[in-house]
Amino acid sequence: MKTDQKNGFSTGIPGRRVRALFALLFIILAVFLILDIFLGSVSISAREVVSSLLGHSHGDFGTIIMKFRLPKAFTALLVGIALSLSGLQMQTVFRNPMAGPDVLGISSGASLAVAFVILGYSSNMAPDGLSGLGNWILVGASWLGAGVVMILIMAISVRVKDIMTVLILGIMLSSGISAIVTILQYFSNETMLKAYVIWTMGSLGNLTASQLNVLIISVSVGVLLNLFTSKMLNALLLGENYARSIGLNVRFARSVIFLSTSILAGSVTAFCGPIGFIGIAVPHMVRILFRTSDHRILIPGTVLLGGTVMLASDIISQLPGSEAVLPINAITSLIGMPVVIWVILRNRKYSGTF
Repeated sequence: MKTDQKNGFSTGIPGRRVRALFALLFIILAVFLILDIFLGSVSISAREVVSSLLGHSHGDFGTIIMKFRLPKAFTALLVGIALSLSGLQMQTVFRNPMAGPDVLGISSGASLAVAFVILGYSSNMAPDGLSGLGNWILVGASWLGAGVVMILIMAISVRVKDIMTVLILGIMLSSGISAIVTILQYFSNETMLKAYVIWTMGSLGNLTASQLNVLIISVSVGVLLNLFTSKMLNALLLGENYARSIGLNVRFARSVIFLSTSILAGSVTAFCGPIGFIGIAVPHMVRILFRTSDHRILIPGTVLLGGTVMLASDIISQLPGSEAVLPINAITSLIGMPVVIWVILRNRKYSGTF
């Protein structure tokens, strides 16, 4: 594959190295998906797992596999894809290597909207008790909260060019949102407060069948929008003036990208709680792996690696063979933190161009 050395964009059909990397990532993703189903806090033999998947086991083990591990594995896959793609889009649009749904307050905005839904209504609005229209109300509120915060951050970044200032303002905005959530918690009843606190811990295994269906639909729409924006992201990566010079409608491009990011990050936050570091770390890992800035390669690479990293995190959090389960946020932080530290050190003299 020929590559433009200035911007890293591919100019033709992917070469052998890129095709080999895609094949390798796909195989690794499939392996981790299988391992996430076979491994867990409860020891189940491989034979019993296969029997359950084929529909020949109807005991307790069959229930664990079909009602818990299989949905949780697909949830982890969707969460990894959604958060990684939303982080990739934000880093490109804001031209900020530290941009991500959890750093700039996007997840906090979604969390605030979810808090209004959970803490502002009766106990029938608890996440694990929602069904049908209630699921769409929850995810729709999360989309709105994420979108509003993203627009605010974008407005700030237009006026403030310094990367650290934007990050600090994003953190301050998150703190302000957390203060509002604290006030809501103070006035909420005990049942709702408990439901919200459990939700904030982040979990991949608490989704009902109807919630998983909503998540699948939402993430699929967000991914399709993301694929549609690959050329737009390539143009925006080189600056808005360049994008306009080649005929791109920047306002339309931003709107589509913001919509996609809000759907992806908001959907995950609505049902799984705030999950950190995946959205920041995975896009950088993909750039290092493929050595390109071309989003026609980065987007599918991010899908594969994001799903793999989240599946690996879920496997580790289960502590296979033991009865203990670690919070998923703790694992994603341990995986993502070294990547983020490396990015900060590499960009310590960051001057505003990505």
